[in-house]
Amino acid sequence: MTDDKPSTGGVPVPVTPAGATSGAPAEFPPAAPAGRGMFGNQGSGDVSGFGGLVRQHRTVEDSPRPYGGYFDEVRDALEEAYPAFGEAIEKVVVDRGELTLHIRPERIAEVCQVMRDDPALRFELCSSVSGVDYLGADARRLHVVYQLTSMTYRRRVRLEAAVSAEEPHLPSVTAVYPTADWQERETYDMFGVIFDGHPALTRILMPDDWEGHPQRKDYPLGGVPVEYKGAEIPPPDKRRSYQ
Repeated sequence: MTDDKPSTGGVPVPVTPAGATSGAPAEFPPAAPAGRGMFGNQGSGDVSGFGGLVRQHRTVEDSPRPYGGYFDEVRDALEEAYPAFGEAIEKVVVDRGELTLHIRPERIAEVCQVMRDDPALRFELCSSVSGVDYLGADARRLHVVYQLTSMTYRRRVRLEAAVSAEEPHLPSVTAVYPTADWQERETYDMFGVIFDGHPALTRILMPDDWEGHPQRKDYPLGGVPVEYKGAEIPPPDKRRSYQ
């Protein structure tokens, strides 16, 4: 039996899938010339293309009510249980199906105490304390994010407090959530946020005498090469150009 199709030497060729609609966007991915990065990025030496991306910063505004779901109940319960709500809460943001309460830095431990102990809230677990550096987008560029979970009511909420790089102080919440102990240490190590009242605020990843905080966005890439069996991984500042 003979095959009338021309030989391609084993090289695959595009074939329209059966039942495909002609002109559909996903039929055939657009081809990019060799050596050119994704998204049209050129000239950076970074063929991943991400070096040419520019993220647009947007202002996070207070969300209007009603929020929907259990978010209104959480806000109302906190406002009722915490007399200093108006002074402590900078804004309430609902975005992408998540609730974030932006807290004044000096009030974060007080708010956590209420969030844990009030019978209508019962956020018993702090699963994460992490940092974000909004360099160039916020005068208080260092944000600390707390992920709280209510196992009683099966709810989640995020608390966020912002401090400046010049005065990077926040009260520790370890007395309320013991799980925050090492998480605060990591945020201190990587971002330089000082958690006042922490029982042992020391570095957890970098050597004790390390200078600077590696996850701040103005920290140089740098690094040291890492050797594996038969290979050496260069430091990040040497990886940007691919041959």
